[in-house]
Amino acid sequence: MAAPTHEEALFRYLLRLADTAHILSHRLGEWCGHGPIIEEDIALTNVALDLIGQARLFYQYAAEVEGKGRSEDDLAFLRAERDMNNLLLVEQPNGDYAVTIARQFLFDAFNLRLMQALVNSTDTRIAEIAAKAVKEVAYHRRHSASWVVRLGDGTDESHDRIAKAFAELYGFTGEFFEMDGIDRQMAEAGVGPDLGSLREDWEADIRGVLAEATLDWPDQGWTVIGGRHEGKHTEHLGYLLSEMSFMQRTYPGMTW
Repeated sequence: MAAPTHEEALFRYLLRLADTAHILSHRLGEWCGHGPIIEEDIALTNVALDLIGQARLFYQYAAEVEGKGRSEDDLAFLRAERDMNNLLLVEQPNGDYAVTIARQFLFDAFNLRLMQALVNSTDTRIAEIAAKAVKEVAYHRRHSASWVVRLGDGTDESHDRIAKAFAELYGFTGEFFEMDGIDRQMAEAGVGPDLGSLREDWEADIRGVLAEATLDWPDQGWTVIGGRHEGKHTEHLGYLLSEMSFMQRTYPGMTW
């Protein structure tokens, strides 16, 4: 199979960024009206809105790069499960609040490093999106980190719940740093970073917050990959997509 052109690789790279933000936004949106306290209900909704804003910008750019007349809504709502390229971590169910916070912090710590790297992208459009997003993601990371400490260094029950959540979710983080041909092509062109170069700083951040939260390192010795590169997902994504795309599939081409 011939190597993808720059435009083809860029299109897939943009979808990976957009899909991850979009799916996590939907997961966080499920907390709307169900947060543990009203302040957190609003906070998570705001994080979800930031992520959907980032997803829209990446989808819009991807649609332009593809040049086949598809819109951001087409890319967001009308693609099959195996064509989605989000990180596996973000499709995992919300669980209790400790699960949501553990999932969010693991991702936020990575996403902050990724956006900081993309600010220096040779692709001006990506650099502009990242420059806007990095300010939002820095807040997301502060928010989730503060809750990790609050739960870990809280009661015995909150400590046990957040420790269990990290143990159940950490194995999905190996996918953050996996590189395939598209990632390498984008890195060689200066569009995106070598994802492996982000691991050390990410891990140091995780270790520092876990230590403050009196939590042990959560690695259970297993890792799962395949969502971002191969479209191989957990059983949870299909249900999420069915709910998320209901309106677009029921009323094709609908407008407000």
